[in-house]
Amino acid sequence: MSEAGRATSAGHGPMAAFDAIAARRNVREYAARPIAPADLDQILEAGRRAPSSQNTQPWDFIAVTDPGRLRALAGVWRGAGHVAGSAATVALVVRADEAASGRVQFDLGQAAMALMIAAAGIGIGSCHSAIGDQDLARDLLGYPADRTCALLISLGYPAGRPLAPIRQPDRRPFDQVVHRDRW
Repeated sequence: MSEAGRATSAGHGPMAAFDAIAARRNVREYAARPIAPADLDQILEAGRRAPSSQNTQPWDFIAVTDPGRLRALAGVWRGAGHVAGSAATVALVVRADEAASGRVQFDLGQAAMALMIAAAGIGIGSCHSAIGDQDLARDLLGYPADRTCALLISLGYPAGRPLAPIRQPDRRPFDQVVHRDRW
């Protein structure tokens, strides 16, 4: 893996797991900087290792790095503009007849979060997108007719501020969210 550009905690190597979680945010504008192939492979490996119900691993990943294809892929959803400027985007593909299953949706969420946390751990930002135009996505990505693209995750180095743990996140207060023993 490339040591250049890794986010660090206290300047000593890759971020600790919680720091990566605390630093992860939706990044929609990326620097014109490629992701090292080994770093992209590490992110994809994190997704591959995500837990799934009964270890079914219902996903396939399509990693897209071609700038022209990324620009075209941004057209699959009105909110996917961030894909066009990304260094890479990962399409999560599942069997079409299973896509609406709660089990598969939960598994996809785990894989998506594993990808995004792994990216944050090495200073790479991410953002997710839905798919509105499956025909365009299928044409661009070449997945079989019995599959559907469930979501896209764009990746790249943030164009603005680098990833760092967010000390005051825009979240409900801890005491309003966490209940101990009972409500």
